[in-house]
Amino acid sequence: MRENRLYANINKCIFGAEEIPFLGCFLGKDGVRADPEKVCAIAQWPVPVSQKDLRKWLGLANYLHKYSANYAEMARPLTNLLKKDAVWSWTSEAQQAFEAIKSSLQSAPILALPDEERPFSVVCDASDFAIGCALLQVDAEGRERVVSFQSRQLKAAEKNYPVHDKELLAMKYALVKFRVHLLGQKPFVIYTDHASLRTATSSPHLSQRMARWPSFFAEYNFTMEYKPGKQNVLADALSRRPYYELAHLAYLESPLYELIRE
Repeated sequence: MRENRLYANINKCIFGAEEIPFLGCFLGKDGVRADPEKVCAIAQWPVPVSQKDLRKWLGLANYLHKYSANYAEMARPLTNLLKKDAVWSWTSEAQQAFEAIKSSLQSAPILALPDEERPFSVVCDASDFAIGCALLQVDAEGRERVVSFQSRQLKAAEKNYPVHDKELLAMKYALVKFRVHLLGQKPFVIYTDHASLRTATSSPHLSQRMARWPSFFAEYNFTMEYKPGKQNVLADALSRRPYYELAHLAYLESPLYELIRE
């Protein structure tokens, strides 16, 4: 540091720590976890009494959405209350969504730190109202771990897509979200529980809507693998089962699939 004339404020330095705070999270040897203070603030937030109050809470919860599978689907009853012409009415469905998000973030897994020297894999899925995906990587101990969750609600027009197009949209969304880790890197695998997607990117029978997407997919070096729903519990959790207990998804070892599903 002296040679390069770099200076540090001793009061802002941390030495010999097992983990350090960084941009709203904690980084450690096991990975990255959500800031407990932010999670606590979300968990202790009282029931919103107005759109303004709900918007504040969702703003805080949205910041931690990468720790929660299926966040977008869980939040749907709440975001519906923020629409322009929505009448404020805190229903049992809204309360259930409010508690589900709190529970999901309180039990959020420790996410793995990405290692660019190891291959990645992607899981994606779609439902009638949302699409979701997860970036996975096998660590040095052979455990398949989650690096990040991403999800969003479908737009009004997208809700009318056929199932095949929704699944393809989820795959495109995953590649966009994880582009920095996947583009130009080692070959990777995309797992899907929709069998027809294995040939979707090269099919001459794509819908007019999807016909422009093959050039986008061609930028990435990946293969598609079909994993039936019984074996693909993570994909199912990403968009279909908003009230699953997701703490177990930190490590995705094969024997856990049926256990979590049950």
